[in-house]
Amino acid sequence: MVLIPMLRQVIDIPIIAAGGIASGKAIYAAMTLGADGVQIGSLFAVSKESSAHDNFKQSVFEAGDGQTKVVLKSLVSVRLIKNEFYRKVEKAESEGASREQLAVLLGKGRAKMGMFEGDTIDGELEIGQVSAMIDELKPVQRIIDELVDDFNKTAHKKPYLI
Repeated sequence: MVLIPMLRQVIDIPIIAAGGIASGKAIYAAMTLGADGVQIGSLFAVSKESSAHDNFKQSVFEAGDGQTKVVLKSLVSVRLIKNEFYRKVEKAESEGASREQLAVLLGKGRAKMGMFEGDTIDGELEIGQVSAMIDELKPVQRIIDELVDDFNKTAHKKPYLI
């Protein structure tokens, strides 16, 4: 039996799935739904080769389930690890801060401060929700090998045809 994903019935351009991709199973699921490929951010953001600061990487490894949240929706929707900066943003949003007030709070270089300079208190710590699945520093080659192996094991159990 051939499965024809609904998305493919209405779109005839390459489809790249993004968000929540941190395992071969997730890649398999995206491709089963019709994706031609996937974008993987969080796993590579904290890889051994990543230029992110070690403090940021450690924050990601320690972030458990529910430790990230989407904020700044009126500016640039972003998922952050909960830290002091996040709490300031959450408070400002709950008090009805305007876009302009949020922009002032965000300032310039806040992401650089957190992710590349290692300020895990006042820096912006952007990472995907899959951070709860990431708990160790791995080289990129190992990440890719594990993704491919997991994908192949999943596909072997549940082959799909597109």
